[in-house]
Amino acid sequence: MSRKANQEDRPDGLVVVDKPAGFTSHDVVAVVRGIARTRRVGHAGTLDPMATGVLVLGLGRATRLLGHLALTEKEYAATVRLGQATLTDDSEGEVTANAGAAGLARDALDAAVAGLTGAIMQVPSSVSAVKIDGRRAYKRVRQGEDVELPARPVTVSAFTVHEVTERAAADGTPVTDVAATVTCSSGTYVRALARDLGAALGTGGHLTALRRTRVGPYGLDAARTLDELRRELAVRPLAQAAAAAFPRWDVDERQAELLGNGARIATPPLPEGPIAVFGPRGRFIALIESRDDRARCLAVFA
Repeated sequence: MSRKANQEDRPDGLVVVDKPAGFTSHDVVAVVRGIARTRRVGHAGTLDPMATGVLVLGLGRATRLLGHLALTEKEYAATVRLGQATLTDDSEGEVTANAGAAGLARDALDAAVAGLTGAIMQVPSSVSAVKIDGRRAYKRVRQGEDVELPARPVTVSAFTVHEVTERAAADGTPVTDVAATVTCSSGTYVRALARDLGAALGTGGHLTALRRTRVGPYGLDAARTLDELRRELAVRPLAQAAAAAFPRWDVDERQAELLGNGARIATPPLPEGPIAVFGPRGRFIALIESRDDRARCLAVFA
């Protein structure tokens, strides 16, 4: 079989994975590379190994969409343990404080949650993947460095408590587990929300479970486990993926030709952010943004 035929057999599009616990996002990419028989696989938005749920992968030319998909809203189901703080702000790290959280008043909890809802300034976890002078924060921490990250603006559009349960931790510390859903902007660390909730209540807090239930328009209903993908590789075609993720602008043949060559043509009034441009017969042409009523190509696919 020729090299060209081999390339044509490899799919372009998005794969929505239900990531299992214990896998890094890179581990999932490696598995899907083997399933799809292509090196051109990337992911949008990292999930910690302890977390499960929606991880969006791009295959082939769809990898060029991923940087733009990563800017979308995300939703999580989370369990926060109040009463203990850990080095990593989750259950995988060493316990650093045991203040306990018995008899926690619900109105105090609700007030603390409200204080972490909306547009807030958040300090990422010190073991996050944020880079400091070119090196990941978590690598610096593991090498014994003290890391202080600057606060940055994020938006928590919903932080809803569903269940509050008192129990004893493995070491006997009385703790309170809070089951909640969080809807937030990309770049928000749910581990940091758990830490800050515990700090606001004076109990300490960390994350014990995290499941991402949605990334932009892609939810668990669209996700497939790795075992399911091994049986059948479910790929959302490139045009369909773009239409679901971005506002759409339909153009005529001449406009499509110009945009396909990267020309900055005039646009009608368009929303801010990336726009998926489609030509006649539903052909996906490019991802653009409108600047001063002219198209600026972010990526050309025609």
